[in-house]
Amino acid sequence: MAVLSRGYAVVAWNWGVLLQQRRNIMSSIFRAEKAIEDLQNNPYYEKYCRKITAFQNTSPGEFMTRLREHKEQNTTIKQAYGEEREFSSLLHPKEDIAKCHSPTFTKQKVLNDVMKMELVADKKCEEIKQIWEEYHKQKEVIAAAVPSIVYDTINLRSQQFPVFVFPLPRDRGYEFILCQFSGHEAHFTPLINYQAHKENAPECLTMTHYTDLKEKGLVLMRGEYNKDILNGTEAQCLANQLQLYYGQDNAKRLKLLERFTYTPQEFKHMDLIAELECLSL
Repeated sequence: MAVLSRGYAVVAWNWGVLLQQRRNIMSSIFRAEKAIEDLQNNPYYEKYCRKITAFQNTSPGEFMTRLREHKEQNTTIKQAYGEEREFSSLLHPKEDIAKCHSPTFTKQKVLNDVMKMELVADKKCEEIKQIWEEYHKQKEVIAAAVPSIVYDTINLRSQQFPVFVFPLPRDRGYEFILCQFSGHEAHFTPLINYQAHKENAPECLTMTHYTDLKEKGLVLMRGEYNKDILNGTEAQCLANQLQLYYGQDNAKRLKLLERFTYTPQEFKHMDLIAELECLSL
């Protein structure tokens, strides 16, 4: 009887372990389904669902890890700042991302990589501007000739505020685009891509400022964009906002840069949208 009792005890214990394992599995499945459901509720999920699905299929473990980290981050921010900070927490960059600006480990691009320097070497500023704009007119890029004094301000502020976000008007509202400066380049990626891929997020726009002719009074800008994510008008909208925030002396916009960088708990994404709508009016 004693042996039989021990046998039953072993069987009962094994059955209990199996039940607990089943509960753990079902709980994991439920959490995964809930996390994916939350992701699908994102208004921009439809636009990037193919990339997200591909990432889920090729790296399911990493996919779930990223979802879990994202949920934990939101929970922490909510506890610290309340429900209103949930969206702003998504804008908060990695702790070390602001340090990536300097020094830059990529080779600085030179104007001769784009066009022959002899075309503009002996030209005046207005002529250079016309040549530069005409040169890019038939190309699927954005371009501009920025006065050196304006670019000095942009460059200085890019070192003070190396990461920022810009609202981009979409059919169903606004999509936020993360911008990070590195040397004389500005790199843009949709915020949802940064959430999924972090520092490996693919870029939607890269703006390069060529300083070869700075002594003549001009810095030439060329922006290459991903046509699967942006069109020319949207790329230009981001470039215009960059110049407004980084290249002009405006106390209100400067305050937004400072809040995002130094006091993110005071930063509200709706302030950016309100500023853009005022500009549109």
